[in-house]
Amino acid sequence: MDEVTSGDNGTAAEVVIPVNGAALSAHLAIPPQAAGLVVFVHGSGSSRHSPRNQYVARLLRDAGLGTLLFDLLNEAEENDRGNVFDIGLLAGRLSEVLAWLRTRPAAKGLPVGLFGASTGAAAALWAASNGNADVAAVVSRGGRPDLAGAHLAEVRAPTLLIVGGLDHTVLELNEAAAAQLTCEHAVEIVPGATHLFQEPGTLQQAAVLARDWLVRYVR
Repeated sequence: MDEVTSGDNGTAAEVVIPVNGAALSAHLAIPPQAAGLVVFVHGSGSSRHSPRNQYVARLLRDAGLGTLLFDLLNEAEENDRGNVFDIGLLAGRLSEVLAWLRTRPAAKGLPVGLFGASTGAAAALWAASNGNADVAAVVSRGGRPDLAGAHLAEVRAPTLLIVGGLDHTVLELNEAAAAQLTCEHAVEIVPGATHLFQEPGTLQQAAVLARDWLVRYVR
């Protein structure tokens, strides 16, 4: 389905985003009178159909924020596992998607935030470190922000790192990454949660933390 112009009923459409010779499948949903828009950047082995991301996206739309869920790689690219962990490639791809998004009539003028998971969080922070990206806020859920390396110090968008309390190694990596951030930032630990937040109630806790941060800054 082609994109429709945002109006009284908002925007909801399956779209194809052209990026550097590739075509990426995406779902764009913007509620009526949206205050901003959040781009989801999934990690390795996930897609725009991830139930966890879909859950968070619904929560954000209920709070008046639009969402864009897209596949960072097309099917052929995903067959090369090296692409899945190439943070520079993913960050560049995300930057192209952000540039495309700003040309869409339905998204015109809306501040944009990023929600990243796993390696997608590193790509989100890398892309946000480019001042031209004009990113209003970043949230990482169970992410690997450490993989953004030296780009962390260049991030200016308020950044929230959400980590499961039982995800010990990733928690250490997030705390180390937070020490390199010079922007406003916070680390929130969800007690009893492992890496995928599969324990009862933990995904909901993480989603509420993400929603509150994004509603605060993406307006």
